[in-house]
Amino acid sequence: MADPILKWAGGKRGLIPEILSLFPADFKNRNYHEPFVGGGAVFFKIRPKSGSINDVNPRLINFYQVVRDKAEDLIAQAGRYPHDKGAYYKLRDEFNRRGLSDVEEAALLLYLNKTAFNGLYRVNSKGEFNVPFGRYKNPTIVPEGRIRAASKILKKAQIFNKDFSYVLDYANEGDLCYLDPPYQPVSDTANFTSYSAEGFDLTEQRRLRDTCVELDNNGVLFVLSNSYVKPIREMYEEIKNFRIEIVQARRAISSKASTRGPINEVLITNIPEEVSRKKRSTLTSYLEN
Repeated sequence: MADPILKWAGGKRGLIPEILSLFPADFKNRNYHEPFVGGGAVFFKIRPKSGSINDVNPRLINFYQVVRDKAEDLIAQAGRYPHDKGAYYKLRDEFNRRGLSDVEEAALLLYLNKTAFNGLYRVNSKGEFNVPFGRYKNPTIVPEGRIRAASKILKKAQIFNKDFSYVLDYANEGDLCYLDPPYQPVSDTANFTSYSAEGFDLTEQRRLRDTCVELDNNGVLFVLSNSYVKPIREMYEEIKNFRIEIVQARRAISSKASTRGPINEVLITNIPEEVSRKKRSTLTSYLEN
């Protein structure tokens, strides 16, 4: 069993039972692809035997490559960084200067993720990480067990830093995809697309919808998550073979504690109910193992 190493905005740990309940019963035997891997909560939970992960953030993908190939070097490097406010800002500057080795960059990303305010990853228009020091008293900066477990799982996957549409070239008939894009904002003030310097607007959402249609045409099964907003529902609700499930999620990252309550989200899939429906006892047993 493995858990995510990084805390990542939009993480799906709380929705894993709902997501897996839509997967086909034999999902463990299928190739699995995750074009917006982020923190990888679903990926690390199901521990696929083959497939791919991808993200547009090159520093996140470097992190996973280092975890896969140089786990012990990462553990040693990150273990050198002190949990101290002054050190934090010096190390943040070092992270933003670039020119680092792959291990140094991955170790700094891990350090900043564990010590930055609320575990945020946010960059400005120049691509510079700009989150202030967090309020943690004694954080676990280097979760050695998780890193080693994740390394074993990542060795079975291809790791890409591409546009999400890469999946059309790698997912074959019968494969399974989980797509967790940046969510469409629920209001004009709720827009948070600073995982990278680029945003993910409605044009990108439509392109993603078209990608899902093509996946369906190719016989690839998918589950997609997004916010419960009219533009997203309208994009998918009239498409043959697609169905929309409404679920409740809790915001894991927000600047205000009062806005971290349950909210409606949607899970969109082309997996027929008779294929995806599992007995609750079977799903619960799997999740506990």
